[in-house]
Amino acid sequence: MAIYKNTDAIGERESLEDVIYRISPDETPLFSNMEKVATKGINHEWQVQELATAVDNNANNEGADYSYSNPSPTVRLGNQHQIFVQAGSVSNTLDIIDKAGRDRETAYVKVLKGIEQRRDIEKTLCASVAKSASDPRKFGTIETWLSNVSSAGDATDITSFDGSAVRTDGTGRALTLAQIEGVMQSCYEDGGNPSMLVLSPSKKATFSALSSGSVATNQIQMTANAPRDAVIIGSVSLFLTDFGELSVTIDRQMQNDRVYLLDPEYIKMGALTGRSFSVSDVAPTGDATKFAIVSEMTLIVSAPKAHGAVYDLS
Repeated sequence: MAIYKNTDAIGERESLEDVIYRISPDETPLFSNMEKVATKGINHEWQVQELATAVDNNANNEGADYSYSNPSPTVRLGNQHQIFVQAGSVSNTLDIIDKAGRDRETAYVKVLKGIEQRRDIEKTLCASVAKSASDPRKFGTIETWLSNVSSAGDATDITSFDGSAVRTDGTGRALTLAQIEGVMQSCYEDGGNPSMLVLSPSKKATFSALSSGSVATNQIQMTANAPRDAVIIGSVSLFLTDFGELSVTIDRQMQNDRVYLLDPEYIKMGALTGRSFSVSDVAPTGDATKFAIVSEMTLIVSAPKAHGAVYDLS
């Protein structure tokens, strides 16, 4: 006897969830943790003041005239604004028809483009790019500002700390706690207090393995009436150094050959007024809605000595 099956019938409704799942990583820990400030010029500038070196012989004769000395002049630093653009074009038909997981396609695509732009900014912050005033303008990335670094002996580190140059990598070496502690000490002696240790997923695993011998043991108290599952701790989220605590921050956009030690008080993102993830509508040239998400931003490292890095990691 023939069985009447679904393949024989016409009119079966589709089984499609009204949700769109997004697996691509969209976290931007560097960009998200930076203070956002308004800027007014393409070349945004700021000043850094250095104090005189402390002395241990500030003793003076009674009645003596003063010895006058002027403070050192400020150092004027600056960085260029970089224009980030994510453009989209959606057919007007697609915008109107009934769709699963979203209402208007244009609004949905704008959200996606904004997320993509945040990731581009994050990736740029982690890259090795010197500032440039030539079109297309580029801002000097984090690497071009840091003065307290640990690097391989055959590396060529920058000497200007003003965004104008990138370093030349040396031979890869293993990450050690001593390298991080040494950079942390240098930052502290220069007046900084780094609180973020930023590393790639690969280096996070390496760092946790290095630190496993000194991780404080988590003690779980339980009773017979309220038993709890024991948890094996194999990672480190807070690193206590001799010079302060470092919050271990994983960044998927971070390069594998380095880790950054950052003081959030002295690193910011500046954006020209009205140019931070602004929507620019483009005149239609056909039966479609066209637009662009535009940001014109720059990195502001207000105190380069407050931060550090460990480079040339294998």
